[in-house]
Amino acid sequence: MDRARIEAYFADKEPLLIDAVKRLVSIDSVEGEPAPGAPFGPGPAAALDEALKIAAEWGLIPQNHEGYVGTAGLNDQEDALHILGHLDVVAPGEGWTVTPPFSPIVTDGLIYGRGADDDKGPVAASLLALKAVKDLGVPLTKNCKVIMGTNEESGSGDIAWYFARNPFAPATFTPDSGFPVINTEKGAFRPSFSRSWPEQAALPRLRWLHGGIRFNVLPGDASAAVEGLSMYDVQPIARQVTSRTGVTFTFAHEEGLTVIRAKGASSHAAFPQGGNNAITGLISLLLALPLAAGGARDALAGLNELLPHGDWKGRALGIAQEEPVAGPLTVAFSLLEVTDTGLRGSCDSRVPLCATEENCLGVARAAFEARGFTFEGSQSAPHHTPADSDFVKTLLRRYEEYAGVKGECLATGGGTYVHDIPGGVAFGCTMPGFDTHLHGADERVKVEDLMLSAKMFAHIIIDLCA
Repeated sequence: MDRARIEAYFADKEPLLIDAVKRLVSIDSVEGEPAPGAPFGPGPAAALDEALKIAAEWGLIPQNHEGYVGTAGLNDQEDALHILGHLDVVAPGEGWTVTPPFSPIVTDGLIYGRGADDDKGPVAASLLALKAVKDLGVPLTKNCKVIMGTNEESGSGDIAWYFARNPFAPATFTPDSGFPVINTEKGAFRPSFSRSWPEQAALPRLRWLHGGIRFNVLPGDASAAVEGLSMYDVQPIARQVTSRTGVTFTFAHEEGLTVIRAKGASSHAAFPQGGNNAITGLISLLLALPLAAGGARDALAGLNELLPHGDWKGRALGIAQEEPVAGPLTVAFSLLEVTDTGLRGSCDSRVPLCATEENCLGVARAAFEARGFTFEGSQSAPHHTPADSDFVKTLLRRYEEYAGVKGECLATGGGTYVHDIPGGVAFGCTMPGFDTHLHGADERVKVEDLMLSAKMFAHIIIDLCA
């Protein structure tokens, strides 16, 4: 099969792809309460049903695997290639300006909506690649399956379930990151910590704090309520904190309390340097206020020592480290809840190949416990597939042919679906240098990137299955 035939096939397929992406993005597939046939809630189940409907319309072989995953294949032969994508999404959060998160639109060559990039657009491109191979009538000796999961954002229990019952393919890639090839993924270290204290009556005092939406999203929003201070007491101090942190604050008087809302910039927790943490900015403000000593103030002071604003490498925590392949360890303080009598929070740290439980988990535990916090956490290993494998060479060859630029293997802090799959890599669907606003407001994907991906994927399916 030459490239010219593939290019000719895709010449009029852009409207078909856009329609499929919009159909999937229109469904709110944030994880919900489990139900029969919907182990991760009605939203992911509805998105899976729609994806399987698209696969059937396109002449593929769809199958629903008890609501955990869906598959779309070309034939009943042995699988030579798995393309692994997901249909669940993170919560939309606030700050959307182009369109509501589940009302996708196309403007200036971009599809906007929650999941357009992560990972519904890439799933649609993968299905279109399968359709291309089928419609072109290429004789195949093996099968390719697109495996569509429903729980990637909350632990990948769907894929664990599926591969406990089905074999791995010799080759697997996930279009859940970017081009060229990502063959190294950092390990994960996700501690939770808590602290309690007797309720205090002395004023001024913090009454509550809420920050974050998910452990793997650096929060762009956080809020708190203080008693015994008016908004006019807080505003001049807030201006100073904003000048130092870049986090902005708004105020309201509600039920006798001054409510403070912090606004930073959200990002994927794997790339905390790309956002501005509203939780740590809000803590900076609260510690600058004349709150009564003890209780919440002391606990926040301890957190500020360990996880100060802007410290995304874990220096204050004592776990900063990096190496040439995977780069630096990163830390995102992603969740915090404070009440009158205690707090609970979580971090999401992505660790390089050199990180061990001794130089990471153990050090962090000791630091938290020394400041009076209860600490829980575990650490998972990184994932690495050799760059010189025949599979990786095939991906890079087609990437260079279609994209017209040099390909290479990269490392990421973002865990993808192939993290626990032998020999798996991430491949697509975003070209280098484009910001998709991953896990943030106004998530978007380039239509031309999805089309280019579909062409590449089709040629790779032929390479491995024909």
